Amino acid sequence: MSAVLGPWAAAHLAAAAWVLTAGGMQLARPKGGAVHRWLGRSWLLAMGVVALSSFGIHTMAQQWHGFSAIHLLSLWVLWCIGAALVTVRRGQIAAHRRWVVGAYWGAVIAGLLAALAPGRWLNLWLTSIWGYT
Repeated sequence: MSAVLGPWAAAHLAAAAWVLTAGGMQLARPKGGAVHRWLGRSWLLAMGVVALSSFGIHTMAQQWHGFSAIHLLSLWVLWCIGAALVTVRRGQIAAHRRWVVGAYWGAVIAGLLAALAPGRWLNLWLTSIWGYT
């Protein structure tokens, strides 16, 4: 595996870092207001980049015409983004909250799995920093 990330993987990782950062800030901050809306829009955009960039990342484990089961998660994320936008526009704040909080915790879990999965770039990078390789 190359130690250098390709452009799709680099965009994916950078956007995922913002998803985790902005999402954590959103959970900790008061809801509503200009900062909430700005962070939320940037978070949704980053979630879209994470999902869409995954289709440009190719691994040896891909099974279906260049895609793998992980791409189903990307499709789900795109659905969550749409649902979050529709519900907030309709004023369905409780439903909006469920979509975005669920998507955030899904991103946290996906990030942890990526960090722990042997052979993935993030896992190789983290283990090399900690001296395990």
